[in-house]
Amino acid sequence: MATRPALWLGPVLLVSLWGISAPSSLLRRLSEHIQWFQESSGLGLDLDMGLGAVTLPKVGWLVQPLDPFNASNRQSFLQRYWVNDQHWAGQDGPVFLHLGGEGSVGPGSVMRGHPATLAPAWGALVISLEHRFYGLSIPAGGLDMAQLRFLSSRHALADVVSARLALSRLFNVSSSSPWICFGGSYAGSLAAWARLKFPHLIFASVASSAPVRAVLDFSEYNDVVSRSLMSTAIGGSLECREAVSAAFEEVERRLRAGGAAQAALQAELGACGSLGLEEDQAELLGALQALVGGAVQYDGQAGTPLSVRQLCGLLLGGGGGGNRSHPTPYRGLRRAVQIIMHSLGQRCLSFSRAETVAQLRATEPQVSSVGDRQWLYQTCTEFGFYVTCEDAKCPFSQLPALPSQLDLCEKVFGLSASSVAQAVAQTNSYYGGQTPGATQVLFVNGDTDPWHVLSVTQALGPSESALLIPNASHCLDMAPERPSDSSSLRLGRRNIFQQLQTWLRLAKESQVRVGV
Repeated sequence: MATRPALWLGPVLLVSLWGISAPSSLLRRLSEHIQWFQESSGLGLDLDMGLGAVTLPKVGWLVQPLDPFNASNRQSFLQRYWVNDQHWAGQDGPVFLHLGGEGSVGPGSVMRGHPATLAPAWGALVISLEHRFYGLSIPAGGLDMAQLRFLSSRHALADVVSARLALSRLFNVSSSSPWICFGGSYAGSLAAWARLKFPHLIFASVASSAPVRAVLDFSEYNDVVSRSLMSTAIGGSLECREAVSAAFEEVERRLRAGGAAQAALQAELGACGSLGLEEDQAELLGALQALVGGAVQYDGQAGTPLSVRQLCGLLLGGGGGGNRSHPTPYRGLRRAVQIIMHSLGQRCLSFSRAETVAQLRATEPQVSSVGDRQWLYQTCTEFGFYVTCEDAKCPFSQLPALPSQLDLCEKVFGLSASSVAQAVAQTNSYYGGQTPGATQVLFVNGDTDPWHVLSVTQALGPSESALLIPNASHCLDMAPERPSDSSSLRLGRRNIFQQLQTWLRLAKESQVRVGV
C-alpha cells in the first residue's frame, strides 16, 4: 500500500522532461495532467487531515496469462489493480469495477469521482484494473512487435474476465453479487463491450464518452470543435471561431514565407528545433490543432490549462502585451501555447517528425512514457481515430492529412494503410459500432466533447439507454463534483444514480427469485 502522495505522482510528472511532439501525444498528456490533478488534489486534501482520517486504497497484482487465447502459452504478466473497501457492505454487496484505458491507473481511480462517489449509497466494493501494456502493467520483454500482438481490446476484455473471477475469490465476493463496470473514453468502450461479450459475468455497465465506432478518418472531431468554439454557453462565439482560422492562416503564411518569418515563428512558439522540413511543419500545425481541440475536449474541467472561454479571450484580446504589429489572433495563439507548455512543464514544442518516429520505434518501456507507442499500435490495428481537417468549415490547417498519419503505422510498425482500414472495419464488425446490442448499458456523453459523435447518444432500446449532457466535455460526468458544476451536469449525475438504483433493484430481485 502506498503511503506517500509523491510515490503516486512521480511517473506522471516525469513526462515534463520532454517536449511535446505528435499531436495525439499532446492530447494524451493533457488527459494525464487533468487526471493527475483531479485525483491527487482530492487525495491531498484527505491526507492533510491525517492518516487516521482516511482509509488509503490498497494496491494489488494479478498474475494474468499473456496470451489468454492459447492455453499452451505459459507466459504471464503482472496486472495492477487498486481497491477501496471502506464502503463495502460485505460479500453480498455489489462490486464497481473501474476499467483503465490507454494510460496509468492510480489510487485516485477508486477514491475520486465515480464510481467511488456512488459506492457509499450501495455499500459497494470499488476496484480499478489497469490495462495491459500501460502504466506498470507492462509484460516483461519490452514493446516489440512480437509482444504487442498481445495488446488489443479483446485481450483487455479477457483480462477483465479472469480478473473478475480471481478477485471474487480473493475478496470472497458472493456469486450473486452484481459486478458493474465503469470506464471513460476507450475504457468506456471496454466497459460497454465487457457487458456485451460477457453478460453472465458483468451485470451492467456505465460507459462514459465511449467511442464505440472505430473510424479511419475522424474529421467529425473538428466538426464538433468548430461548433463548440461558436457555443456562447461555454464562452465561444462566431468571432472566436473566425479568430482561430485567422491565427492558423497567419501560422501557415509564415511557414510558406520561410526565412526570417519562419525563424520568428519558431522563436515565438518556443520550438525545440528547425521548421525547415514540410513534414515538421505539418507536425507543428497538428500540435497547434490539438492544443485548440484539447481546450474544447476538456472544457471546464479541474486542472485544464485553458477553457474555451479563456482560449477565446486570448484569441480575441490578443493574449495581452506583445508586439502590436502581429495579428491579434496569432498573438493570442502564441499565449495559449505558452500557457499549455507551462502547465504541462514542457521546456519547448518539438516538431521533428523524425524524432517522433524514433521515439515511437523505441521498444523499451520508458518510465516517463504515457504509452504513446502502445496506443499508436492500437489505433493502427483496431481503431484508427486519425483526426483530420479536410472540410471547408474546419477552422484549422488541412495538415497533417490522413496519409501522413497512416504513414506512422508504416514507419513504426510496418503496417500498410490498407491493413489499418481493414482492422477498423473488423473492429466495427466484431463489436457492432454504434449499435452494439448490449443490454443494461448506460452511455453517457457531453455534447461539447468531440468524441460523442462516435458514441451512442440516443437510447437503442429499453435496456440500452443513453444520456447526452448539454455543454459537458469529455468524461466530465466521471470527474469529482465541484460547486461550479452546471445544473445539467448535476442532473446527468442524478440520472446515472437512478439508473444504478434500477439495476441494483433488478439484481436484488433476481437474487430473491433464485433463493439467495
